[in-house]
Amino acid sequence: MLKMNSRLCLIFLFLQISGLIVGQEYTTGLQFNEAVKMEAKRLGLEDKNTRSLSVERNDAVLLPFFDDFTTSNIFPNQKLWDGYSVFVNRDFPFMPINNGSATLDAIDSTGNVYPNASWIPFKADELRTQCIRLDSIFNPVPRQLSPADSVYLSFFYQPQGVGDAPQLNDSLLLEFSRETGQIIFSHVDSVQVPAEIYLQSQSDTIWPLDTLWAPMGCNPEVFTINYKIIVWGDIIDVACDSIFVPEIIWDPIWYSEGETLDEFREVWGQNMKQISIPILDSAYYNDKFRFRFRNYASVSNNNYPPSWKSNGDQWNIDYVYLNYNRSISDTTYRVLTFSQRAPSFLKDYEVMPYSQYRYSPLTNTKPEIKMYISNLDDIEHNTQYSYEVSQVNGNFGFQYDGGSCNLKPFYEVGFQECIGCGAAHSCPPVSSLFSLDYDRDTTSYIIKHFISDSSDQNSIVDSIIYRQGFYNYYAYDDGTPELGWGVDGAGGAMVAYQFSLNMPDTLQGVQIYFNKTLNDVNEFYFDLLVWNDNNGRPGEIIHRMEGRKVKWEEGLYSFYPYLLEEPLMLSGTIYVGWEKQQKDNMNVGMDANNDRHNRIFYKTDIDWQTSNVSGALLIRPIIGTNIILSTHDHLSPIKNSKLIIFPNPTSDVFTIGNYELSVDNDVELTIYNIFGQLVYSENGKVNQIDVSRLVNGIYIVKAKSNNKYYSAKLLVN
Repeated sequence: MLKMNSRLCLIFLFLQISGLIVGQEYTTGLQFNEAVKMEAKRLGLEDKNTRSLSVERNDAVLLPFFDDFTTSNIFPNQKLWDGYSVFVNRDFPFMPINNGSATLDAIDSTGNVYPNASWIPFKADELRTQCIRLDSIFNPVPRQLSPADSVYLSFFYQPQGVGDAPQLNDSLLLEFSRETGQIIFSHVDSVQVPAEIYLQSQSDTIWPLDTLWAPMGCNPEVFTINYKIIVWGDIIDVACDSIFVPEIIWDPIWYSEGETLDEFREVWGQNMKQISIPILDSAYYNDKFRFRFRNYASVSNNNYPPSWKSNGDQWNIDYVYLNYNRSISDTTYRVLTFSQRAPSFLKDYEVMPYSQYRYSPLTNTKPEIKMYISNLDDIEHNTQYSYEVSQVNGNFGFQYDGGSCNLKPFYEVGFQECIGCGAAHSCPPVSSLFSLDYDRDTTSYIIKHFISDSSDQNSIVDSIIYRQGFYNYYAYDDGTPELGWGVDGAGGAMVAYQFSLNMPDTLQGVQIYFNKTLNDVNEFYFDLLVWNDNNGRPGEIIHRMEGRKVKWEEGLYSFYPYLLEEPLMLSGTIYVGWEKQQKDNMNVGMDANNDRHNRIFYKTDIDWQTSNVSGALLIRPIIGTNIILSTHDHLSPIKNSKLIIFPNPTSDVFTIGNYELSVDNDVELTIYNIFGQLVYSENGKVNQIDVSRLVNGIYIVKAKSNNKYYSAKLLVN
C-alpha cells in the first residue's frame, strides 16, 4: 500500500509540473529566459549561430579538465566550453552538489524557445568542450597518454530540478568525438576584392550570372557565380579556395531517458547521480578530443492555453571532471561546499517593508536558519562555520561563529545534520536583530556565510552571499521565476495572495511579474483587487481597480507596478490579486525555490481553494507612505510632502501646521479610513478640522495645494 501511494504521489507531481491541469491550476515552463536574452544581447549573439561555435577560438585544454560551474554565470566558461546554448545558473537545480549547475532545456542561446520546437523530440541544447589534449600530458614531465593511463570522465546529472520534467521520449546524451581518417569538404573560403580587378573601365558592369574566377593567390580552378549588378568601386566577396578537413563523428557513449525528479530519486536514492566513464578506445587519444552533452526536448502540441507555449524538459549537469590515473571508485573531491542559495533571516519573507520590521522585529526574525553543507571528500574534515552581516551604506553589523565540528563525507551522511555540534553549522541561530533606523525608509544587509576546514596548509574554503532587503514591499519570492502559474476557468475566476501587516499601514499598489509569452498572447485585462480577511481566507473585496492590463517593465525580471488611484489604509491580514475578464490565464511568474502555496488562493466558482502547487508567486504589495519601486539602496521615491497636524492623536479637532497651506484659499483636504473609504472632504481655506464624529481608529489625511500633495496619518481616540 505504501509503494502504491508513493507512486500515485509521483504521478500527481508529474501532472503538476508538466503544465497539465491540477484541479484548476496550471504550471508551465517559461517562454523566454530573460537572463539569457539580456546576456546574449550584451555579447551580440542574437544574429549568430552560437549553438556550438564560440566567438573566440581557444587553445586546446590541458588535463585535468574540471568545471563545477561556480565561476561562470549565464553562459559556460568559453575557455573550457564551445558555445552558448546552455544556461549556467543557481535557480533550476534541486539540492545540487554545489551552488551552481549547467541546465540543458528547450531554450536557445538567445533566450527563446527553439524555433523548431515541437511535440516530437528535437535536438535542443549542446554543452560541448573546446578541443582537449588527450594525446599528452605536460606535468610533471611531457609524455604521451594512452588507454593504459586509466582516463575517466565523470559528472553529476539530475532531471527536472525545480523546473519541468523531461518526458519519457526526451533524453540526455553524452558523446565523444573522433576522426575517421577521411578528409571531407568543409566550406568555401572567400576573400573581399575591389570590383576593378574584373572591370576594364568605370563604365563597365558585372551582370547577374557572370562567372568570377578566383583572384591571384587563390585556387585558379575556383569560381563564383554572381547574382547582382556590380559596378566600379564596389567591394565583392568571391570564392578563394575549397577547405577540406578531417572528418569527425560523434560516438554515443551514455544516455538517460526522461523522467521526473521523484522517479529519479526513487531509483537512485539521491538528488544528483554521479556517472563515471572510462575512455578505453585509443581513437580518442588525440590533440583534438572533445565530448559533449546534448538533450532531446519536446513541447506540448496542445494549443490551450496559448499563453503556455514554453520551455521545459530540463536537465542539470555539475562537477564535470576528466583526468588520468583515475578509477571507477574515484568519486570524491577534496571540497567543502554549500548547496542551495543562502536563506533569508526573515521568518516569512525574502523582503519586507522596513517600517513593518521595526514595529515587530523579534516576531519577524527566524530563531535559526537552515544551511546545506557537504563534505565531498572521502575522509572526515574538522570544519569551521561562521557568518557576518554588514549594512549597505550603513554602520550596523554583527557576526556569528559556529566553532568547529567534524563533518563526515557526503556519500556517507549527506548534508551536515542539525544534531550535536553540527547544529551550530547547519542550523545556526540568528544572533542579532537588524538595526532599527527610524530615519531610513529602506535599508539592506549583505550576509556572508563561510565554511572551511582547520588545515594550516591547503585549507578548503567556500562562501555564499545573501542580500537581506528591507524595502517598501513584501516579497515571498526571490525575484526569479522558474515556472509560470495560472488558474483555468472563464472570466470571473479570482486569485488572491495573503500577506500580514504588523501594524496598520498604507497600500500604494501591487507589483506583479507576468511571464512574457510568444506574441504577448497573455496580454489580457483584469481587475486588480484587495480583500480583507475572513478566518484565514479572502473575505470582502475592499478595493477594485477595473480594466488593468497585463504589462511588463524593461530590465531583468522587472516587476510592473500597478499603483492605486488613492492609497488604501489597511491593517492585519490582507489579500491582493485579481479577477480575470477572460477564460485564458495570465501566466504569472512562480518562484519554485520558495514554497508559499498555503498563501495562494483561487476561486473559479463559489468557494475559495488553497493552491496545491509548491512555489511562491511573483506578486508584491507596495506598503508605506512613500512609493519606492526599486530593490536597490539608492532609491528614487515618489513621495508626498509631510503634512503637519497637531494634536495627534486627537479626540475632536486637529490643526494644519504647514504655513503654505494655512495661507492658501484653495486647499483640497480629504480623510480616508483604513479601508480606503472617503470619510471627510473640504475645499477652500482650511485650518482647524473637526473629526469628533469619526469613530476611533487610524486615518490618512491628504491635502492638495498648488499641485503639491501632502499626507499624514491621524489617530482618533
